[in-house]
Amino acid sequence: MQETSKLEDIPVPVKLKLAGLWTSLMFCYIYGDYFGLFQAGNLQDMLQGKMGPLGPATQGVLLGTSILLAVPALMIFLSLALKSAINRWVNIVLGVFYALVMLVSMPGSWWFYLFFGVIEIVLSLLIVWHAWKWPRASN
Repeated sequence: MQETSKLEDIPVPVKLKLAGLWTSLMFCYIYGDYFGLFQAGNLQDMLQGKMGPLGPATQGVLLGTSILLAVPALMIFLSLALKSAINRWVNIVLGVFYALVMLVSMPGSWWFYLFFGVIEIVLSLLIVWHAWKWPRASN
């Protein structure tokens, strides 16, 4: 009988875990918004310059929405680049913030959006958890 070799399990640094979580979160945001385009009436509203519950697609609304969605995209890189102390707190604060954004936006949504919303909340809270549990340097 041949012995199976044990696979190496290399510990993943917290910064890589956080970048991976932000990346997963961004993919869920993108797919959730993309699938939302298939809901009846959404494309017609877009053509009329409406952004659902946000109202008219003004420059201010579009800028605010752009900022809201650019931050998680930037956090993919910033989780790798920021110094540990600031990185930890930025990830905790933003992770909580984006979990709350999803909780507020989910009521009354279609099932696919609720599905993505639950995943996005879990990912956001995993970001908070990993940042909170950031290992301390041994002196």
